[in-house]
Amino acid sequence: MATVLSRALKLPGKKSPDLGEYDPLTQADSDESEDDLVLDLQQKNGGVKNGTSPLGEAPEPDSDAEVAGPAKPHLSEVTTERYPVEPLGGLEQKAASSIVSYVRTSVFLLTLVVSMVLVLVCAFLIPCPPRDLHSTWSRHLGPQGGGDLSPLELADVNGDGLRDVLLSFVTSRNGSAVGVSGPPAVLMCLSGMNGSTLWSSPLPEEARDITCLDLMPGSMPGTVCLVTGTHKMLSAFNATSGKAIWTLNSNYLSNGTLAAPGVVLPDVDEDGVRDLVVLAVGEPQPDLCFLLVSGRTGRPVGRPVKYNVVGVGNLIGPQVYVTANGAVYILFGFGNIQAVALRDLFVQAQNRDSSPPSLQIEEPEWEKRRSINLSELIDIYSDGVELLQMVKAPDSNCSNLLITTSQVLVLLRGQNLTPYWTLRLPGLHSQPTPGYFTDDQTLDFLLQIQDGVGMKKMMVVDGNSGSVVWSYSAPCHMERSPTTSAVTSDQKSVFLFWAEGLSATPPNSDVILGTEPPGLHHLYLLHPAFPSILLDLANATGTVTASEVGINDLWKDAFYVTRTTGPSSRGHPAPLVVSKLSLRWALMEGQMVQLKETTPKIGRGELRRFLSRIKFVDSPLQVNSF
Repeated sequence: MATVLSRALKLPGKKSPDLGEYDPLTQADSDESEDDLVLDLQQKNGGVKNGTSPLGEAPEPDSDAEVAGPAKPHLSEVTTERYPVEPLGGLEQKAASSIVSYVRTSVFLLTLVVSMVLVLVCAFLIPCPPRDLHSTWSRHLGPQGGGDLSPLELADVNGDGLRDVLLSFVTSRNGSAVGVSGPPAVLMCLSGMNGSTLWSSPLPEEARDITCLDLMPGSMPGTVCLVTGTHKMLSAFNATSGKAIWTLNSNYLSNGTLAAPGVVLPDVDEDGVRDLVVLAVGEPQPDLCFLLVSGRTGRPVGRPVKYNVVGVGNLIGPQVYVTANGAVYILFGFGNIQAVALRDLFVQAQNRDSSPPSLQIEEPEWEKRRSINLSELIDIYSDGVELLQMVKAPDSNCSNLLITTSQVLVLLRGQNLTPYWTLRLPGLHSQPTPGYFTDDQTLDFLLQIQDGVGMKKMMVVDGNSGSVVWSYSAPCHMERSPTTSAVTSDQKSVFLFWAEGLSATPPNSDVILGTEPPGLHHLYLLHPAFPSILLDLANATGTVTASEVGINDLWKDAFYVTRTTGPSSRGHPAPLVVSKLSLRWALMEGQMVQLKETTPKIGRGELRRFLSRIKFVDSPLQVNSF
């Protein structure tokens, strides 16, 4: 009893050591110490819940936890002191923070809405580039009044990014009114988008050639179209409006007749515009007359220069050749190839002893081939030349000379005029088509050779070695059918040619005979990745007289333009049809023709996946032919 009383006396407060008088301040300090002790016990033992310890054991009757029971209200006060109640200013700060967040969200959403509105407005106001859709159209120009030539050229004349079609044809006399004579020929430009007529201009005679070129360095290419007639016409037309810029006065040709299209020269009269040279032939064939023409005014630059040339065969040239050193020569001939330095031509035309510094450069290997009497003519090749092409050499900045005769195909090095290779091919009469078939990045050539009655043999010649790397015989009754090629982004080429219908089933022999009427011809495509397969892209009746391939740079597509003369009925002239075909679209729609069995077998799905990835680009190596 005494022990319990002493404990009770000790717990409420502290007394002085000598058990003297009661001190209330000391009692308050003792209460705070006890509170701290209780809090420490709760933190060490995990707290007391419902009078039990965290382990579920009841506290001892005489333990400190028992005494802590009545002090719970005091513990809540301690807790309140450690986590004080938020004052009224904190609530105001929270409200201000909510307003700031609301403003930020509103500004973000408003900016997003304004941006979307601007995008939609720009999408409707700024015109998108014209999409070519399938790029397939056909334009019937009605009956033409004859003419043996079929000039065809591609150039963007209206600035829409798509190349348009320029052609010339002889008008039909039956279409004019009685007693009214219409123009003998018409120069016409058709839209590359839909084939509609952009403009047309009358011509005084049938056109031999249409070439759209750049006469002013640095200007947009294709702004001037040079039209050469079959007799005396040489005119430069504005490609956008179709109006004549200048026309060469026929009196300057004397008694001669234009024998070939005019070709572009460097600026010899130093007026900032490239000049031209034309070749006229007199009544006696050996008389050849060169005339330098100003590209700015169409007037002669000096007097005509005549040469007496002896030769038998086709007229070759003229064509301008620039050597690696910068020397300029003009190639020409009758059944042979000769050259004259532009320096010598200019000196004679101007009747003076000096020439501009740009024309004074000489090529030593060419100068060695001058005739024994040191005449101005240089002998290049003399063996029944029928065709001549300039092929850009891959390892230099000059071109090689590809010469076609009736018996051989020869590639001459442009630097020293020595043969690179020679391939004997009897019956070769068509112009070789350059393209990339092998993997050596050297231009190869697609050839057509007559292979019996109604048959043509198509072959690809390796431009590096002169060997035949692919060949196939197909029925074709067209005497001269055009062949073309287009370059893809992986530096390969697709080759296109015309033949009669081929069977879509694998052949049992090397030759597949056509089963359709001879008047129907098909356009076939050869890709070097699948040499055992041809793709039948389109068909046409009549005779395909000319074809060109253009590139749509925006959509990485190529389009194929043909000029076809339909079958003529008795007493009625043949109709003229111009057609355009998108190659990427035609690749997906074309019919596969398997030439021979392969292992493993090539499936239609594999071929379509490969063709769908093809993209066409402009050829980096240009080829000039004449």
